Amino acid sequence: MSTVHTSTFSSHKPEQESTSRVRHRYMTFHRLARSSNAELDKIFAKGIQPDLELLEGWEFRGWNVSPVTKVLGFQKFKKGFFRESGSHRSDQLFGYNVVVRQNELSFPHLAQPNELEPKCHGFYLVTPVDTSSRDNFYTNALLLDYGQGPSNPLWDPSSVLRDYLVQVEPENPDLFLGKAYLALGPARVFSNYFVLERYNPRGR
Repeated sequence: MSTVHTSTFSSHKPEQESTSRVRHRYMTFHRLARSSNAELDKIFAKGIQPDLELLEGWEFRGWNVSPVTKVLGFQKFKKGFFRESGSHRSDQLFGYNVVVRQNELSFPHLAQPNELEPKCHGFYLVTPVDTSSRDNFYTNALLLDYGQGPSNPLWDPSSVLRDYLVQVEPENPDLFLGKAYLALGPARVFSNYFVLERYNPRGR
């Protein structure tokens, strides 16, 4: 079963300090999840571009801020990041979504149908934002491009998603804010904000 690992990059700190920081991050995840779009606009604008190397090999608990996603059945989710070792694209970082139980925000993120065989879908390519590309709204972010996901079927509706991802605070490499857009032909339509926090190593 997955185990929460929000203090991985601070494991050398004294236990009391580490516990305090984990509690602070936990509450921050919840605060962002309950924030308005106007508040998240300001936070996103101040965010910094995440380090690709610190995403690889991890899964992150996620929450879509829009209440519409609750009705549609995917407000709660996980995202993972990996490289395709041994392939011609081994230098590129990819990601995926994990279906999780749609329970309360404060409850654990439990993969479905179970932790041993999680359902992964919605794959994407992860790159720094290229100012010369069509999807260049936020140069302080990474781009999660579902149109270039390595394992998505041609009919997958997630292929229209273009997510921008920022690290919320420079001193906290575990908490992220995402801004999702729909690529409808040449148009880009804002969809919703989502929050990510480091949760467990891949496969554990």
